Amino acid sequence: MNAITRTVQPIGKRRLSETFRENAAGYLFLLPWLIGFFTLTLLPMITSLYYSFTDFSVLSEPHNVGWQNFIYLFTKDKTYLQSLKVTFGYVFLSVPIKLIFALVIAVIMNRKIRMIGLYRTVYYIPTLLGGSVAISVLWKKLFAGDGAINSIINPIMSAITGTAYKAPSWIANPNYAMYTLVILTVWQFGSSMIIFLAGLKQIPQDYYEAASVDGASARHQFFHITIPTLSPVILFNLVMQTITAFQAFTQVFIISDGKGGPLNSTMFYTLYLYIKGFHHWEMGYASAMAWILLIIISVFTFVIFKTSGSWVSYGSGE
Repeated sequence: MNAITRTVQPIGKRRLSETFRENAAGYLFLLPWLIGFFTLTLLPMITSLYYSFTDFSVLSEPHNVGWQNFIYLFTKDKTYLQSLKVTFGYVFLSVPIKLIFALVIAVIMNRKIRMIGLYRTVYYIPTLLGGSVAISVLWKKLFAGDGAINSIINPIMSAITGTAYKAPSWIANPNYAMYTLVILTVWQFGSSMIIFLAGLKQIPQDYYEAASVDGASARHQFFHITIPTLSPVILFNLVMQTITAFQAFTQVFIISDGKGGPLNSTMFYTLYLYIKGFHHWEMGYASAMAWILLIIISVFTFVIFKTSGSWVSYGSGE
């Protein structure tokens, strides 16, 4: 019995050692990511969660205030409520328009025409440039009172009305400032277009040929073949663009000079969080805002996935 035990133990140890050696390379390559995740993501998240229940100004020790930061946000901070309103409006307006525009362009780019590769590259360029500070500055100049947009609109409207016409400064007008940011976001449709285009390439042409034989028009083919078959890709783009829209910051920071004006019409959630954290040094308050934003994005993502069962088709009866 003892001999058997002594024989089994070395075999078990050898198997464990072999398994470790086989996985060692994987663990080694995974180690930098794990270090980065724990030190640059998980630890800061836990720290910000602690700070969200404190009064912390960086220059002084944090003092525990319980739920006071969260209560104040929804009961007394009118600017915070305005930032929620502005951000929700931006998300609900920009995301659908951007996805529809990207899908339309993807359908056009899916056709077999000459120099199609060049056209796809040209349409993708705005996505590479759109998030930069330089483009934001350029956008601000374009929609200014004396910008290029008004230099085109003014002569045309003057000719139509017969009187001198002067268009408003779109950036400085609270009624239009938000729409200039929406246009800038929609202009960066390239990444969604590429994903849609990849999805369109996976749709079997047999579907369209059979539909054509049955006399289905191009419109019917689009709504009854393209859209249902492409629905998983639409779901992916919808989730990713929604998350991105809630975190929009660079463009609005540059265009509004970091103030969210005019009259807080472009006071995005992330911009107000930045102002509270890095202008007023209310890090505890800003941390509470950050966690509420995380909850909002999580809820929206959950709702999208929860409702996807009624409109997403995976081609397997699901």
